[in-house]
Amino acid sequence: MLTESYTISNELQQKITADQAFHYRIVPIKNTGSSIILKTDSDTLKELLAELQIVLDIPVVLEKCNAAELQKYLSSNYRQTQQKTNTQLHYTNDFLEKILIDAKQVGCSDIHFEPYEKRCRVRFRLDGKLIEHYTIPLEEYPTIINKIKIKADLDIAEKRLPQDGRISINTHGNEFDIRVSSLPTLHGEKLVLRILSKDTGALDLDTLGFTETELKRYKEGVRNPNGIVLISGPTGSGKTTTLYATLKHLNTDDTNILTVEDPIEYTLEGINQVQLKESIGLDFPSTLRTFLRQDPDVIMVGEIRDVKTANMAIRAALTGHLVLSTIHTNSAWATISRLIDMGVPSFLIASTLNISVAQRLVRKLCDTCKKETAIDLTQLPENFKIPKDLKTHYEAVGCNNCHHTGYLGRKAIYEIVPITNDLMGPIKENHLEIDAYLKQKQIDTLKANAIQLIKEGITATEEVYSLLTN
Repeated sequence: MLTESYTISNELQQKITADQAFHYRIVPIKNTGSSIILKTDSDTLKELLAELQIVLDIPVVLEKCNAAELQKYLSSNYRQTQQKTNTQLHYTNDFLEKILIDAKQVGCSDIHFEPYEKRCRVRFRLDGKLIEHYTIPLEEYPTIINKIKIKADLDIAEKRLPQDGRISINTHGNEFDIRVSSLPTLHGEKLVLRILSKDTGALDLDTLGFTETELKRYKEGVRNPNGIVLISGPTGSGKTTTLYATLKHLNTDDTNILTVEDPIEYTLEGINQVQLKESIGLDFPSTLRTFLRQDPDVIMVGEIRDVKTANMAIRAALTGHLVLSTIHTNSAWATISRLIDMGVPSFLIASTLNISVAQRLVRKLCDTCKKETAIDLTQLPENFKIPKDLKTHYEAVGCNNCHHTGYLGRKAIYEIVPITNDLMGPIKENHLEIDAYLKQKQIDTLKANAIQLIKEGITATEEVYSLLTN
């Protein structure tokens, strides 16, 4: 089942600022050359149009939409730049809703409630980095934590052991789940709230960050009716988002798709999703065994953690199913070594693996404040050979627009290795040096893609330093 995408192009986004978008509740959806078409949920179109003509100084056409649709456009394309860092948070009946709305508007993925001896704070994870957003009075912290635990159906009397829960929220047209994790610490319970959006509008393979060639290779890999597609990378590199976008791409009325996940981060209509519960024996291997009796076409396994799961995934691929999963390795080719180290026979890997993908999420420099400077050799790895056409690069500075981080938004970069007939032989014989092959087939590595982002001024050298050392 296809869901409308609420993502608009960068060129359109830049027609108005984030402050204008949220203040006037407008989003640009089309540029006709002579005028710009804006969506809005305002009931006073005539007055709004008159003001926008003056503020934007360009001809404007307004299209009416409902509040829920506009909110999806706003949250998918803009984030509010108002600084709320270090604001003191007090307990009210709707405190959690206010925090969540604030978190969604600035693009936060996780909210951390942390107690210390003399202060308590709330930090938001923005673009992969934590920023302090609120402080909480010491005397109010236990009340706030207990209220969250009650909503997450956790035991408020249990403060000595970690607990996990879930909260479903539907507010201001936004519907999302919150995964709650509590951890006993020296000065009280620390809570982490992971925001799991139910809005799948932005899940689109075409907008994830693939180059045209990479996208073609990847779609060819997932088009096969059987085999395994593996996506590798560290925690927080966007693997799950790529998997969900792939499932959305494959989701048709004539396809039976089954997933086993921990946790279920997006709810996709038309797909049968199973939440892992290892405490009652519902683990990856046992669920996969059951899946094979459910007449599946596509199976998604949240993560291949051990040889049992790997062997079950290979068994599913050998019996005519397409299997999608993730694995923790540093590169697309290192996935082969990881599977062999797990104990999977190399001839089975060669015959079942369709494509291996490695990915990273790289923070993008804020266009408002980034600064171009000459490259300082002391900031680069010793073994890094600087390309001849790389004389300058951009550095992060920081401004109100990017919450003084110097970065605004993230971009995925990929390394995609299709397992062709030329590679099956080396895999079977465990000959895993293929640098020459990658150059011959013009397959860009993570390092090559990182260098390209530096050249284009999209990211800073410090952000991709670890990739340049490989």
